[in-house]
Amino acid sequence: MTYSAAENRYDSMPYRRVGRSGLKLPAISLGLWHNFGDDKRFDEQRAILRRAFDLGVNHFDLANNYGPPDGSAETNFGRHLKDDFKPYRDELVISTKAGYYMWPGPYGEWGSRKYLISSLDQSLQRMGLDYVDIFYSHRPDPETPLEETMGALDYAVRSGKALYAGISSYTPEQTLEAARILKDLGTPLLIHQPSYSMLNRWTENGSPNLYEALDQVGAGSIAFSPLAQGMLTDRYLNGVPADSRAAKARFLSEDALTDEKLHRIRGLHSIAEGRGQSLAQMAVAWILRDQPKGSPVTSALIGASSVRQLEDTLSAINNLEFTEDELNAIDEFAVESDINLWKQPV
Repeated sequence: MTYSAAENRYDSMPYRRVGRSGLKLPAISLGLWHNFGDDKRFDEQRAILRRAFDLGVNHFDLANNYGPPDGSAETNFGRHLKDDFKPYRDELVISTKAGYYMWPGPYGEWGSRKYLISSLDQSLQRMGLDYVDIFYSHRPDPETPLEETMGALDYAVRSGKALYAGISSYTPEQTLEAARILKDLGTPLLIHQPSYSMLNRWTENGSPNLYEALDQVGAGSIAFSPLAQGMLTDRYLNGVPADSRAAKARFLSEDALTDEKLHRIRGLHSIAEGRGQSLAQMAVAWILRDQPKGSPVTSALIGASSVRQLEDTLSAINNLEFTEDELNAIDEFAVESDINLWKQPV
């Protein structure tokens, strides 16, 4: 059946400006890290993407290595674009990234100009696109000069293969230096994509912390893994289900769910119940919460394995307000829990 997007798709989703740029993102964006590789039925992927766009999610985030296998999420997304979203391309923000392992040899990962530009060309080919809206350096490279990595992002923008430049998992100090280099080249840093959740609060630490650094350079942020790899859901309140991510040890091991962490999760679940939200909904709402200078997070990046899960998580936008008492109660349980898998070596 030919897809026709809902006419009211922009009526309920809030959109937030990315730093001091002209771009806006939905408060909640959809990431294709999981559930869009060849291990997921194509019709189920289609249903999730269609429903997301109908509900105002016009930002889809990918990376070269998303799958499995690597690259298959971009290939599948390219098919969905051709079949369903081609008429809406100018309404969409499509991002991809390069930095992790993709092919053998010295040029198949990290941050060299050779790798980044080659990877971007492959991503565009897989998706059938002339350009992506945002191209990210997926992780800092400890051996490649930052000038080279940022120079590759600048080239991607100047060549028309990307509209904006982004970085992911960079420290505040690396972020400031990356932004300085990009500014000197004439391509401003648009956005940073860090991991951030109620159990992973590294972005709030340091002087300046990441959000202060981003505010200083006028960049926005989009938080990935806001549900702490599924820990901030109802799935683990009574143990580890056999079909869960923790049971399969896929980015979340059963060993990570210690008694202390489960105590925090249950405490947060109780607060969410008092707000009339699921734990997942409150976790996303908390990411987007207002602070004295406004929310430092432009968008929360979620995943979805089904339409039902997507709709449930997107319902977080219906209650984004927190009282001071709620925030204080949350802070008793929402403490740094050493779960940042993407922490860069010092």
